[in-house]
Amino acid sequence: MRVAFKVTGGERGGWAVLHVSGELDLVTSPVLRQRVHEEVAEGRHRLVLDLSDVYFCDSSGVGVLIAARRLIRSCRGGLRLILPARGAPEDSHVNRVLGALGVRRLFDVYADLAEAVAEDGSEPLTA
Repeated sequence: MRVAFKVTGGERGGWAVLHVSGELDLVTSPVLRQRVHEEVAEGRHRLVLDLSDVYFCDSSGVGVLIAARRLIRSCRGGLRLILPARGAPEDSHVNRVLGALGVRRLFDVYADLAEAVAEDGSEPLTA
């Protein structure tokens, strides 16, 4: 049974939040890319991508994440990722893929939304 890919948006603590669920692959990654571009076009340069419900990510999905990072940085903004299982590499497909490709260290990864939007100096999880 295939779960539908979905991106829903919101805002929390001054951060735009996109919650992504399903498979992030060649077919679905353009949807996420478009949503990120829409957020930036509307002036939201602090973005959290909640990937806690993404159970599969291929190289095109990783490409979207890297492109989002580059776009947000060009606007002098911030990009934070939320990965499932508190970002533990052994429990998160996305985290394993990012690690295997050597790009995990490029992202600030948080365990949950509360930590990701905290302004009290919460440190991201280490690679």
